[in-house]
Amino acid sequence: MASSDPLVFQSKPHEGVFEGYATLFYCVDLSGDTLMPGAFAETLKRRGTRDIRLLWQHDPDQPLGRWLRLEEDSYGLKVRGALNLRIQRAAELFTLLHDRSVDGLSIGFRSEKANRDQRTGGRYIHKLDLWEISLVTFPMLPNARISRTE
Repeated sequence: MASSDPLVFQSKPHEGVFEGYATLFYCVDLSGDTLMPGAFAETLKRRGTRDIRLLWQHDPDQPLGRWLRLEEDSYGLKVRGALNLRIQRAAELFTLLHDRSVDGLSIGFRSEKANRDQRTGGRYIHKLDLWEISLVTFPMLPNARISRTE
């Protein structure tokens, strides 16, 4: 039975499923940004999983599959995605995910509400518009990683 929750989709047998955290709250990334709890609430409600793309290295020409679940918890943005294994690049990446050669996640967004830390110059992002989440070799937030594959 399919879920009625707009942020949850069922996977299919031809998809490579994985989970992890696309970003973590209260952690400063390599650009100086810190995401705060609640930053994703409105964009997830507005876009759901269908309008947030699953890409390789932030490249819009390389979609890989779809998001099954996106949710904020106390730790960060928890994700569950499904690679479409009929796409050669996705099948190759799923193999690399299994052997942990690739395990990074990174978000593509536009900041909507943020304030600067006067001491460091970094931003505290309180609200954003999330466009995509990518599998990446080197995530901007080093701890944004895939934790499990199926």
